[in-house]
Amino acid sequence: MLMLRLERERLPIAFDIKAKVDRGERLDDWDIVFLEEVCIDARRIRPFLNGHHEYDSLVVHAIHLYKIITDKALENETQA
Repeated sequence: MLMLRLERERLPIAFDIKAKVDRGERLDDWDIVFLEEVCIDARRIRPFLNGHHEYDSLVVHAIHLYKIITDKALENETQA
């Protein structure tokens, strides 16, 4: 269930947030809470992936995307 939610719900919204920060916009409170939930979901999934390496790249991608977004958001905040 967590994998499906990550893949079908969380990641598409995270990509929308990435587009937002790529345009130079700042994160709002909802964005921040959402990104925290994405990161928490990705970490929760890791222990259940033993023996299911086909999902490793998805989880790593989600965590990497979180870092990209937060780095760019921080840059946008310092430029504001």
